[in-house]
Amino acid sequence: MEYSLHPLGDNAVIIELGEEINIKTQQKVQFICTFLDNYTENWIIEYIPAFTTLTLFYDPVKASDNGKVNIPPYDYVCSRIRSLLSQVEAGNVADPRVVEIPVCYGGELGPDLQFVADHNSLTTEEVIHIHSTGDYIVHMIGFAPGFPYIGGMSEKIAAPRRERPRLKIPPRTVGIAGKQTGVYPIETPGGWQLIGRTPLELFRPVEQPPSLLRAGDRIRFKPISYKEYLELRGEK
Repeated sequence: MEYSLHPLGDNAVIIELGEEINIKTQQKVQFICTFLDNYTENWIIEYIPAFTTLTLFYDPVKASDNGKVNIPPYDYVCSRIRSLLSQVEAGNVADPRVVEIPVCYGGELGPDLQFVADHNSLTTEEVIHIHSTGDYIVHMIGFAPGFPYIGGMSEKIAAPRRERPRLKIPPRTVGIAGKQTGVYPIETPGGWQLIGRTPLELFRPVEQPPSLLRAGDRIRFKPISYKEYLELRGEK
């Protein structure tokens, strides 16, 4: 497995696994996450997967207490990472979860659906069909608690970010920005084009883990009616 290590501050190492966002690089990230999920060393605090990297945070004090003289914590951690990664075997990763996300497209829940359609010379029905039949994967969670950056969207419905971001986007809103799609888990400012909303809560702070989705998940969007949306939300 090819990779490079880079320092991040005084207690983290970035493991860079590629330069392009693609399935191959994402699988490398998942291979390492799966391995670390079942491995513990007392100097490891946490690790955060991203598009092409995995950042590992460590305790410098515990990394210094390694029984070896004159080895700085960063150098010790890098040597341990190299040793750990030599044990990671490609393919040694659990099958991805498939999560279905129901979406009510358009209307007041998706005010930018018409813009996305016009921008791509499509009808709104065509946009919905293309978006809901894509082969999607969650590359990373970031920006806001539980926010999934989802890859695999068709270029046929790609759309630029808004010139002026909205100050408030309702939670559970599905959006498009460039060639990516995602779901706002909480109310937050944002500049993505909003095409619908899901009744599912993506950020559940009282549960463990609090994020419904995680990197590596496969996503299926399912169109639902406004009536079904209200029913799933427990509303009349």
